[in-house]
Amino acid sequence: MSGFDNFNTDFYQSSYSVDDQNQAGYGYPNAETPYNKQYGQYDYSQPMGYPSPGMMQPQQPYTGQIFQPTQTYTPSTSQSMYSSSFDDEPPLLEELGINFDHIWQKTLTVLHPMKVADGSIMNETDLAGPMVFCLAFGATLLLSGKIQFGYVYGISAIGCLGMYCLLNLMSMTGVSFGCVSSVLGYCLLPMILLSSFGVLFSLQGMMGIILTAAIIGWCSFSASKIFISALAMDGQQLLVAYPCALLYGVFALISVF
Repeated sequence: MSGFDNFNTDFYQSSYSVDDQNQAGYGYPNAETPYNKQYGQYDYSQPMGYPSPGMMQPQQPYTGQIFQPTQTYTPSTSQSMYSSSFDDEPPLLEELGINFDHIWQKTLTVLHPMKVADGSIMNETDLAGPMVFCLAFGATLLLSGKIQFGYVYGISAIGCLGMYCLLNLMSMTGVSFGCVSSVLGYCLLPMILLSSFGVLFSLQGMMGIILTAAIIGWCSFSASKIFISALAMDGQQLLVAYPCALLYGVFALISVF
């Protein structure tokens, strides 16, 4: 215990006491505030600044009407524009570039070599007719026992590419690859007649050779006539007809042999 007393005497000594706390009041030594009073001396009978429940005004009930919209829904300008534009749209086949009237006119132009070709129609990129004619040519070869679909499409692609390069070098305006493919595909129609004759008759005799030469001339003449009218290449029909005859000659060899 003597050691504890020595520790207590050696601790920091201060003149502060509890009585000084009761008198000071946290920085307000002379102010008469309720916080300076000791416990048990606070007068709770004094009214506070809060209103009593009875003094509050009762809430008035809502007597108005709930908002009910009377305006009916009307489509916006964009919706009405879309609905009206659907009626004005062209048919789906025309949007896809399939025009049966133009296909028929091109077919008649090929079947009638002496008919003047319409350059505005022939300059269109129409591949619906050429695809049908290629399938028909392969089908007639199939009836003859010749499965040559791969050769038909392969030779057609190489021939169209060669004619595309050649016509772009010869013409001043230039031509698209789709236009060249369309014209060469339509002019394949006489070759379908040759392969159809090959189903019934043999094309390796004299009559077959004459018929094959006539069909090659027919195809090349029709193709060169269309190219001349579409590209305004006056006086160059024979120059265009020669490579066309070489291309259709390959198809004729497939039909004969």
